[in-house]
Amino acid sequence: MDIGFVTKYLPMYVEAAKLTLRLGITGILFSIIIGIICSLAGYYRVPVIKRITAIYIELSRNTPLLVQLFFLYFGLPKIGIMLSSESCAVIGLSFLGGSYMAEAFRSGLEAVEKSQVESALAIGLSHPQAMRYVVFPQALAVSVPALCANVIFLIKETSVFSVVALADLMYVAKDLIGLYYQTDEALLMLVIAYLVLLLPVSLAAGWLERRLRYAGFGN
Repeated sequence: MDIGFVTKYLPMYVEAAKLTLRLGITGILFSIIIGIICSLAGYYRVPVIKRITAIYIELSRNTPLLVQLFFLYFGLPKIGIMLSSESCAVIGLSFLGGSYMAEAFRSGLEAVEKSQVESALAIGLSHPQAMRYVVFPQALAVSVPALCANVIFLIKETSVFSVVALADLMYVAKDLIGLYYQTDEALLMLVIAYLVLLLPVSLAAGWLERRLRYAGFGN
């Protein structure tokens, strides 16, 4: 193990990790927004929107992020639409993650009994108020395990961002291996970098699930 090599190029991994984390968080936030919209469209059974949502979910879940990124970065310029590498990464991750988040929220909404809504309406709440104060908080609590799993999954999916010329963690590792043939050192730093990114998320997810379980949610 060449410690000098690790020390010299560690700052490159730090910068790549910052980029990966920034794009990952942005994509995950948009994924959650898309997921909420799609799940509500299915919950309220709006015919046209529900059909569009179903097509989007099937298309998103059955095509790899790598293919989606190739389409955004190399395909769209053929019809005059130019996107930056970062835009392609965020759009691709959001497009993929939105479908998984939608399924997580959908399962949470379906877990809330109809009697909860009927009781809320009976005490004078409107339908939007019933959704905001009664249905959605319970659905969110039930969805937490799936949402946390999706967050971890999407962060790991950022490893393909390098195909659109982004200097993410994978890009840096492949570049160093190609230049200096220090495979062990480059891959070790890559593994550690992803561990540093994912371990806190995994621990926080476990803590949150335990808190909700103790509070009586998600049983």
